[in-house]
Formats: sequence, structure tokens, C-alpha cells
Amino acid sequence: MESISPNIFVTDMKATIVFYKQLGFEVTMSVPETGGDLVWVMMVNGKVTFMFQAFESVAEELPEIKRTDGGSLLLYINVADIRGLFDSVKDKVTVLKGLEKTFYGSTEFSILDNNNYVLTFAQHQ
Repeated sequence: MESISPNIFVTDMKATIVFYKQLGFEVTMSVPETGGDLVWVMMVNGKVTFMFQAFESVAEELPEIKRTDGGSLLLYINVADIRGLFDSVKDKVTVLKGLEKTFYGSTEFSILDNNNYVLTFAQHQ
């Protein structure tokens, strides 16, 4: 195995793109390639890749996928400049847990994205 790119299901693609752009992500691919009614996008920031997909695009194909926002998972993202990132987003997003040093030597903070997913950013010293 070489990498993982979560495919996260969302109800509002446009709002999701706006939210993740605030975190420094850029759209690198989409379906369709042009137009406003996107059903899937890939967004990248450094070595981190997320895919976002509209629930309705898999309604018939994968009925097992729950049709609710958020989930029982936390996306843990390593970053190089934790304080810089925190300062740049803290007034734009819902901060669940501010900057703190953990017992395992990491500095972290957690936010809630626009789809109720929890993102924890960490810098290991």
C-alpha cells in the first residue's frame, strides 16, 4: 500500500469546495469536468488528497452508504506549520479544540467541517 485518499460523501458540493479552499486545498479533478452541477471532486493540499462525492450520485449503485452528514470518523492530518494554519483558519471555521500539546508530543487542534466531519491537524515535534 502506498497512500489513502478518502472519498467523503457530502450534501452540498459547492459549500464543501469553499470550505476546503479556506484550508488551502485546490480542486484538481471534477465530474463533470466543467459546469456547475459537480457530483465528485478531488481536492489536494500538499501530500493530502480528499475526494468528495454527492450522496445522490451513488444512490442506486451503493445503497449501503448512509445518507447523513458527518460520520464516526476523524480525519487526522499532519502539517508542517500548525500555528500558522491555526491562525489562518481559527476565525473562519468551527474550532472544536484549540491548539494543545498532547501527551504523545504532538501539537494539535480540531475543527468541524461544513459536513459535520471532524478534522484534527497535528504537528509532531
